[in-house]
Amino acid sequence: MKNIKYLILGIFFAIVLSKSQAISWYRFYEMFKFQSFHMFGIIGGAVVISMIFMQLFKHGVIKDIHGNKIVPTPKKKGFIRTIFGGTFFGLGWGISGACAGPIFVIFGFKLLPALILLCGALLGAFIYGILSKKLPN
Repeated sequence: MKNIKYLILGIFFAIVLSKSQAISWYRFYEMFKFQSFHMFGIIGGAVVISMIFMQLFKHGVIKDIHGNKIVPTPKKKGFIRTIFGGTFFGLGWGISGACAGPIFVIFGFKLLPALILLCGALLGAFIYGILSKKLPN
């Protein structure tokens, strides 16, 4: 019962994603063809908000649920890793017409497409788990 606030936050986030059309394949299609600023605006806004929150974490303004300071771990450097990961993520995004983030929101609208997306995302994560030790960087 104490985690009900996370359920409410998740429902609110799902409503925001659906109302902003961030789950629409057509919005992704427009974005990849550079025909609309809509999705670039949403993604850019998320990047700015994430930067603000990261600075609040680093300065100890926001703490975890136990009152401990949140210390972000340093990123692993690797140009090849970024190129491979971005390419495969982008291909999956472009082919499916859906981002992996709102898969569970899409479940509320269209069961079969969301199920296919979820299976594809799980398969990709499974393959990455198998190949991760053999990949560069």
